[in-house]
Amino acid sequence: MSAFMELIKGRRSIRKFKDRDLTEEQLRQILDAVRWSPSWANTQCWEIIVVRDPGVKAELHEAIPKTNPAGKGFPGAPAILVICGKLNSSGYYKGEVTTKFGDWFMFDLGLASQSICLAAYEQGLGTVIIGLFDHDAAKRVLNVPEGYELVAMVPVGVPAQESKAPKRREIEEFVHMDRF
Repeated sequence: MSAFMELIKGRRSIRKFKDRDLTEEQLRQILDAVRWSPSWANTQCWEIIVVRDPGVKAELHEAIPKTNPAGKGFPGAPAILVICGKLNSSGYYKGEVTTKFGDWFMFDLGLASQSICLAAYEQGLGTVIIGLFDHDAAKRVLNVPEGYELVAMVPVGVPAQESKAPKRREIEEFVHMDRF
């Protein structure tokens, strides 16, 4: 198996972290992976807020509902990467939307999120992409300006434990040849 496929198959959603900080080099490598992520017409519509301050993390934690299992380990993560997207950029040409689906920023941020997770895992770190939270409250906490949306929060740290791979559909269950 190739090193790339080992990364893809080995990465897990981590919801509890050891009490260890990230090095600046680890953080830089993760952010460099975002930098090189693909995006619509190279718009690079992402903005990443790195949250390390315990007070700010506590405020963000309040935006996560108690029913979200990713919230439990959130305060213990040494860093939270908050993924924001610039609106009316990706999927636009000369100020006009060019796709059936409108603004393409969510697609580009999904690619950037995957890059974060794989780059972290390659360094022995764990992540989980959190999308279930009060986006507007988190946006206010972080002073995200108009024209941008706060889309996801990704805690990053050393996993407290290993987890097993969840069941996956077989290729034949989702691939259609030539027509659906």
